[in-house]
Amino acid sequence: MNVELLKHKLLEYSKTIGIDKVRITTADPFLSLKDRLIAHQEKGYASGFEHPHLEERIDPSLSLKEVRTIISIAVAYPSKLSDSPKRVKGERRGFFSRSSWGIDYHDVLNDRLKKIEDFLMQECGSIETVRMVDTGALSDRAVAERAGIGWSAKNTFIIAPELGSYVFLGNLLTTIPFPVDEPIEDLCGSCQKCIDACPTGALVEPGVLNAQACLSYQTQTKGFMPEEYRSKIGNYLYGWDTCQLVCPYNRDQDHHQHVEMEPDPEKIKPLLIPLLTMSNKAFKKEFGHMAGSWRGKKPIQRNAIIALAHYRETSALPTLLHLLTEDPRPVIRGTSAWAIGKISESKTEKKALEDAKLNEQDEDVKNEIEKGLAFLKQKGE
Repeated sequence: MNVELLKHKLLEYSKTIGIDKVRITTADPFLSLKDRLIAHQEKGYASGFEHPHLEERIDPSLSLKEVRTIISIAVAYPSKLSDSPKRVKGERRGFFSRSSWGIDYHDVLNDRLKKIEDFLMQECGSIETVRMVDTGALSDRAVAERAGIGWSAKNTFIIAPELGSYVFLGNLLTTIPFPVDEPIEDLCGSCQKCIDACPTGALVEPGVLNAQACLSYQTQTKGFMPEEYRSKIGNYLYGWDTCQLVCPYNRDQDHHQHVEMEPDPEKIKPLLIPLLTMSNKAFKKEFGHMAGSWRGKKPIQRNAIIALAHYRETSALPTLLHLLTEDPRPVIRGTSAWAIGKISESKTEKKALEDAKLNEQDEDVKNEIEKGLAFLKQKGE
């Protein structure tokens, strides 16, 4: 097998199937990553979404025994919406972060990697491969950094010089001994715009993220959002973009070469009030194809309630009052109570909150009702 020629063929083929950058690295263990992961865990910075077994996150051979090299791919996605819905009074909209535009990137990149698998099988016959996109054992960013897709920036994203950080990453572990590429220079320099712009201080130092404090993580939790973050997420329903938006390397980056990534304005900026009473079936139909739907509708609906409170949208009060008394989920009842207090200045809503407190059995919901009543009291003084 002429691996130099095969690599050349692979690079040419990748251009025909919608891959923007391909680099190859060794399958050596990521030993320098181990200490960072342990420290991250000990400091309480982990999100809990990570692969649970530390050794598997470091050693590629635990995912594919005879692995020789790892193919790292990058697929760029858009950063700008050209046809945004018009603003209409009383019709507030939420926002899905750019990582959730178009079809779920896990599906898109898995499809691209499957095509590479099929190509290599045709060229080589019997080989072994393992695909990974975000949910695999290895760190996609660690692989991409060592392969030379880009450098690991202070905001913890991979920045490819020609694409910025608006790229999805995927890996293909192979038993083929490809020639490997080298890492590239870190060009962040003294810039720390991402760190300065982080509204919660989640970027505790260059390249170190406290995921627990990251607003992207907070939008994906299923319980009550800590109140310290509610005033910061604005109208975001899923994810967070600020640390990428402020990056100088993203200033002119807006990639529309992949039809699967194209945003549907009505999906990524949905009306908030109809979202609150949407059934599971309707939610899956409307948003099931998007990466932002992976945690189900409850976090999205909770965030929609917080967004309506951010807007002080009085037209949402009838729906919020209905949720307060009728929704079976404590998180939705409680967040509605909190939002009612934020939005309302009426004795009618005060009475509704007081009545709801008398009938409520859940202590967390009662606490949120108290917060709502405290907001109303402040306004009345």
